Amino acid sequence: MASAANAADFPIVDPHQHFWDLSRNYHPWLCDPKPVHFRYGDYSSLKRNYLPPDYLRDAAGLNIVKTVHEDALWDPSDPTGEPRWLEQVAQEDAAPGCVELAPTGHAVDVHHHVRLRQVVQLLPGELRDDIERVLAGHAKSKLTRGVRNFPAAAARPSDAKRGETGSMDDPKWRRGYALLEKYGFLFDVQTPWWHLDALAELARDFPATQIVIVHTALPVDRSAEGLAGWRAALELAAAQPNIAIKISGLGRPGLPWTLTANGPIIRDTINIFGLERCMFASNFPVDGLTGSFQVIYGGFRAAISNRPIEERRMLFHDNAVRIYRL
Repeated sequence: MASAANAADFPIVDPHQHFWDLSRNYHPWLCDPKPVHFRYGDYSSLKRNYLPPDYLRDAAGLNIVKTVHEDALWDPSDPTGEPRWLEQVAQEDAAPGCVELAPTGHAVDVHHHVRLRQVVQLLPGELRDDIERVLAGHAKSKLTRGVRNFPAAAARPSDAKRGETGSMDDPKWRRGYALLEKYGFLFDVQTPWWHLDALAELARDFPATQIVIVHTALPVDRSAEGLAGWRAALELAAAQPNIAIKISGLGRPGLPWTLTANGPIIRDTINIFGLERCMFASNFPVDGLTGSFQVIYGGFRAAISNRPIEERRMLFHDNAVRIYRL
């Protein structure tokens, strides 16, 4: 596998990472004693503070100059609290050698400083009647770039239905989504590939809103049939020019992150979406459950090692800068 030692050939933007301070803030999935269902299985090791110095330690040896902080499933009773907290973190960690942070859709510079930009949660776990108030609250932060949402989703392709409450074709959900254009927000969406037909329709109906699929549309089923369905779904989404994709979240429960397992997924994603709409992301500290920062980024590098440096820079840096307006 390619070493992270050649990381100095160009700067890196990490467009998907998380911070949390469990001594100050309430994240139900991390603070409550009863665990939630989690796609990587046991996540108890994540129940600790994770702040800029922790990120810089994990990313040691990589030339990361900015990051995008993704929402970390903040207290739903305080839907505008996360951007306020991240503004504080950005100020507290503005000294040289520290990271300036960004919430979901926040940008962070991490070389000597990390600059924080935020994308925050839209409709966290439920349909909110006060969504415009929430979005207006997010917009008060200069770091905010957009929102992330987990639309209602079926557990498997055979169970997928259209029109479910909280899904991307639910009229109430769409009324909330329509407000993103008003605030100039992009939309990070976490949904399994068997709902990308609804996402493609959403992108077609709201062409002015930039959409970013997170975690490679969750290609968990690596059987021939599962991967064929995943590729076909990506092709449907990629036909809409306002959809981009983050190559991240490729771990599987109980298995280490390997180039053998993930290299074909990486290359297929790039071939389907094209060079200008793909970005590599760490999903740290969550993906630390499946591999170190160096293993994951070394795998990304190795998967595209035959491409010219200009193309590699697009995937590791330039596309994220453009799409997240960093």
